[in-house]
Amino acid sequence: MMWFSLWKQVKKKIRRNRRPLWTLGGFAIMLAIAAAPQPACAETDLYETPSIGSYLQDRNAPVQVKLHRIYVCGEETEPLGLMKPETIIQLLRQHPEWSASLEEDGRTVRVMQQIDDLSSECKSNAYFGMDRNGNFSLFNGEPSNEKVMRTFFQLDVRFMESSLPQDQLDQLSQGIRVSDIDEYNSVLSTYSDYAMETEDAASQKHSY
Repeated sequence: MMWFSLWKQVKKKIRRNRRPLWTLGGFAIMLAIAAAPQPACAETDLYETPSIGSYLQDRNAPVQVKLHRIYVCGEETEPLGLMKPETIIQLLRQHPEWSASLEEDGRTVRVMQQIDDLSSECKSNAYFGMDRNGNFSLFNGEPSNEKVMRTFFQLDVRFMESSLPQDQLDQLSQGIRVSDIDEYNSVLSTYSDYAMETEDAASQKHSY
């Protein structure tokens, strides 16, 4: 997903700015770095903070545990009940991509799992659209309800209006329903072509 998104940005900048070909070499290096596999987490990185490991190792009695699922869109929390400290440690070792933290009460362990999907709530109610300030955003319900869950980038409205057919512009105004991760990624990738350049990007362009 990251590699595809970066390539979309490269195509957009080439189309808009007609930069010299030598700049493609720099982008190619960036893409190669982004696509390179990341090293696996060491066993000492099982916990978000060292205090969690110490807390679990020093405990003898079971502790309350919550599983916090963090989706691309949305979050869900499920109570797992009382678990022995050694069981929690074993669970985290089996899932090195997970992390854990101690809640404010000092007695409950929250285990966090990143999931490359939409939560059930988002699958039922998520819409992409444009807010009143021209930002490409994700809404809980139709954009007319103005319940923004996440804002991604400022849209280049003039460029978009000159490039897209009217029915696609109308669809964006009314809201684009997404019910799975593939639709989510596809819509986000498509409209990233019409993201307004940041001041940093513009200054770099003029410095060449």
